[in-house]
Amino acid sequence: MRVLILEDDPLTALDLQIVVESCGHDVVSLCDTVAAARRHASDDLDFAFLDIDLPDGKSFDFAARLAERQVPFAFVSASSPCELPGPLRHMPFIAKPYHHAAIRHSLG
Repeated sequence: MRVLILEDDPLTALDLQIVVESCGHDVVSLCDTVAAARRHASDDLDFAFLDIDLPDGKSFDFAARLAERQVPFAFVSASSPCELPGPLRHMPFIAKPYHHAAIRHSLG
């Protein structure tokens, strides 16, 4: 799978990349802002991990765009799942600090 990671903490981003690659998948982009992720919105993605709170805002609009394109994703965040807007509340949510098994499981 081709996976995008949207995460502003470099250590968390690297950790997610290691888990994704250890499962045999490719990380096609590591983004630390919503603006950077938007530049990859039309890429051929198979999955994405999205932090919610980024330096330039929340990732909800980008998540909605992925959902419209039917690109599966999971939020990986220290935020509360109740912060998710109604249309995104059914999306997978992995709470930080996360376990690697939860990341692997979300990749199927």
